[in-house]
Amino acid sequence: MGLKRLTLKEKNLFSYYLNLKQHQLSVYSFLNIYIWKKLFNIYWLVFKDSLFVFFQDSMGCFMYLPPLGKKINPKLIKEAFNIMDSFNKNKLICRIENVEGKDLDFYKELGYRYFIKSEDYLCKRSELVELKGSRFKAKRACFNYFLRNYHFKYLPFNLEYKDSCFKLYQEWLFQRESKPQAPLYNAMLKDMRSCLEVLLEDYLSLDVVGRIVLVEGVLKGVSFGFALNKETFCILYELTDLSIKGLAQFIFRMFCSELNSYYYINMMDDSGIKNLKETKLSYRPVRLIPNYTIIREYA
Repeated sequence: MGLKRLTLKEKNLFSYYLNLKQHQLSVYSFLNIYIWKKLFNIYWLVFKDSLFVFFQDSMGCFMYLPPLGKKINPKLIKEAFNIMDSFNKNKLICRIENVEGKDLDFYKELGYRYFIKSEDYLCKRSELVELKGSRFKAKRACFNYFLRNYHFKYLPFNLEYKDSCFKLYQEWLFQRESKPQAPLYNAMLKDMRSCLEVLLEDYLSLDVVGRIVLVEGVLKGVSFGFALNKETFCILYELTDLSIKGLAQFIFRMFCSELNSYYYINMMDDSGIKNLKETKLSYRPVRLIPNYTIIREYA
């Protein structure tokens, strides 16, 4: 098989296959694949009119998405596992990640096992903007506190703020690491730096939207997102100075208020982190979208 390394040149090719069907999971985006290229070797090929995407690191190789085509069939899945077997001495590493619930029956009928990897948090955009009722009382209070107590500017991101973004990231990381956290959470925070580097290095070539908040002329908040489809926009990153009360609620609400052509905001998953889960649930998602991993029966 002629596996190729992923580059920016494949953006249109990937977008074609990703858009053959409408997806609700945030991983079904070229941007949300490409930003991992410093942490994984990302390989791809087109096989029988379907796109295969593989991630490889020191642990082994796995399929990041199920085969992307107009129709999946058992031969495609068998070939995908054959490719992974050629990489992995330990066959238990072989798996297909980020499978949507609507496709589970197909895999079950073929005898594959599955488990839930994570869930995306899907919210109604209008609720995030209006913040009506007692459910959002705390969010409104934080938003209003920021408005009353700080001199700020809310602006589109541009690359002149690139270095300031990394400085903010380091401050944010220090604030996070100063609190007791699970090792998985700390690892996730550091992985985020690599993904952010890729995002900013290729910002002008990626379909990403960024917003920043300057407080007293200094960058103290930044958020990036992308359109998943015509009705859903995903918030990919949000970094704020945690010492500024209400800033996180402010930038999130302001960003969502601009996205009036979208019905939903996908807040991504919680990476299995308890406090991140609690934060996302506090925005009252209308739906949790399950994300499954497929493995072979003997695994």
